[in-house]
Amino acid sequence: MESLGTRLAAVRERVGRAAERAGRDTSEITLLAVTKIFPASVIREAYELGLREFGENYVQEFESKAPEVAGLAGARFHLIGHLQSNKSTRAAELFQVIQTVDSSKLARRLDEAGASLGIVLDVMLEVKLSGEPAKSGADAAGLPEIIAAARRCEHLRLLGLMTMPPWSEDAEASRPYFPRLVDGDVARPGDGH
Repeated sequence: MESLGTRLAAVRERVGRAAERAGRDTSEITLLAVTKIFPASVIREAYELGLREFGENYVQEFESKAPEVAGLAGARFHLIGHLQSNKSTRAAELFQVIQTVDSSKLARRLDEAGASLGIVLDVMLEVKLSGEPAKSGADAAGLPEIIAAARRCEHLRLLGLMTMPPWSEDAEASRPYFPRLVDGDVARPGDGH
C-alpha cells in the first residue's frame, strides 16, 4: 500500500495539472482532506505533510478526535456532512467551517452559537441540485431567503455555495452540476461580514 505522502504528492500533481489547464494559480485552490472514518493519528500525519484543511461528516465522530488534534496550529476543520440544528452549538465549538448550511433556521442557530462563543464561523450554503433522496441541501428556489438570513448573521461569514452531484465513476457526469451553482446573481453571496 502506498504511503500517505506518496498519495498526497499524486493528488497535488493532479491538482496542479488541472489548475494549469484552467489557467488558475494553485495557491487559489484549497485541498480539503476528508478524514471521516480515519483516526486522529492520520490527521496528524497529514498535517505533518503540510495539509491544513480537514473535512468531517459527523459532529459525534469528530468530537472524539478533537482533543487529539486541538494543538495543530493553523489547522481548520470543516463540517461537510448534514447538520441538524439541535447540534449547531456543538458544531460551532468543534469546527471553523460549516459547509452544509441548508436553512435560515440553521444559519440563525449557528449565529447564536458563534455569538455565545465570541467567534465568527465561516459557512457555505449547501444546495441540492440532484434528485437523490440521500442528498441534503436547500432547494435552489429557497436560496435567496437563506442567503439573506446568513448575511444578517453577525457571527457568520458567508463564503459561498456547495453542492454534491450524484456519484459517478465518470467525472464528466458530475461537471454539469457545478455551473448550475453560478447561474444568475443568486449564486453570488458576496464576502459576508
